[in-house]
Amino acid sequence: MGETGGHENRRHGLARPAHAMRWQWTTCLLSLAALNASGAPQEFVFTSGGNAHGRPAYEPQSGFGFEPGSTARFSIHLPEGNYRVTVRLGGASAGDTTLLAEQRRLMLEDVRTAKRKTAERSFIVNVRTAALAPPPPNAPGGDAVRLKPRELGSLTWDDRLTVEFAGSAPQVASLRIDAVEVPTLYLAGDSTVTDQALAPSASWGQMLPRFFAPDISIANHAESGETLKSFVTELRLDKLLSKLRAGDWVMIQFGHNDEKSQWPQTYVEAATTYRSWLRVYLAEVRRRGATPVLITSPERRNFDDAGHIVNSHGDYPQAVRDVAREEGVALVDLTDMSRRFYEALGPELAARAFADAGRDKTHHDEYGAYSLARMVVEGLRNCDPRLLAGLAEHLAGDAGHFDPAHPTPPPH
Repeated sequence: MGETGGHENRRHGLARPAHAMRWQWTTCLLSLAALNASGAPQEFVFTSGGNAHGRPAYEPQSGFGFEPGSTARFSIHLPEGNYRVTVRLGGASAGDTTLLAEQRRLMLEDVRTAKRKTAERSFIVNVRTAALAPPPPNAPGGDAVRLKPRELGSLTWDDRLTVEFAGSAPQVASLRIDAVEVPTLYLAGDSTVTDQALAPSASWGQMLPRFFAPDISIANHAESGETLKSFVTELRLDKLLSKLRAGDWVMIQFGHNDEKSQWPQTYVEAATTYRSWLRVYLAEVRRRGATPVLITSPERRNFDDAGHIVNSHGDYPQAVRDVAREEGVALVDLTDMSRRFYEALGPELAARAFADAGRDKTHHDEYGAYSLARMVVEGLRNCDPRLLAGLAEHLAGDAGHFDPAHPTPPPH
């Protein structure tokens, strides 16, 4: 079977399929906050008598509260960094709570609490803005990432930590925020990796945090439409490298857009320039004492008459495999695993793993993205541990195992 381990056991018995991300139920957005001047953690209590009970309105003087006109969004400013968010769940009635952070990154999933019982959970959230240290006089560069219009006002790039409470019966009693120093896993990639803003669209990158323990941060710098070249010219790589520290990791997945010869300014050839650009990324990551991980692009959903996936990426996945082997870099072959996943589902069911009710053959919905994230986790487990520098040791205890050839069917 494709589902084993503690994660799957915990999900058995639910009324809905294992991977049905029913986030469209009751939701409560909470933008959380700067630590006080002393650096001590702050706690927000939503039960009777607590400092956040009664939906206090946001005021600049206090620096926290629910935003004007909203009874669902609670805001406090935060500087860039990694934060441990500890939540106490439970209440007078039974609860079923899913927690997302920033732009819909999955942090905790279906935490069930019995009537008048509580549970405590924690997770790590990375907060960043688009700001960069200005370059010296006459030096090239810039003082901010060159964001696309659709990114302006995004929860990904603001000065707040945002947590969304969702689930069939969310029960949140309190939360606490602590600034922490933990290793960080950075993601560099395109639309199949980025934090998608609107459900049910999703990517494997925004599902990935759920499968890691609360001792590592996931910083997703991927963005739609990106290529190896544009990620540099828009100063996204500069931003990532400015925060990268020795002992961190960087997952690199480009190809969907790099292979487009109709984009002459960013096109790279699989046999030559694509490989060279990949090596530049590897060198920059290693120069800072961090560990790169290469990911091949997930396949597009194009079936032939025999029910097999047609190769839509040409020689690009093999180029990634070759570079990983030649450079001694860990490789997650998402091209191969996604192909086996779609073929196992078949043409009809595989459409349910994709955005826009299956009309989109490249981008995924929550079920598809969740499944791909599990493939990435499985790929890490299959890597030579000497190439991962301990990354697999940070996987959550209930991450489970996933066989793409025997997936759980999509929800109806």
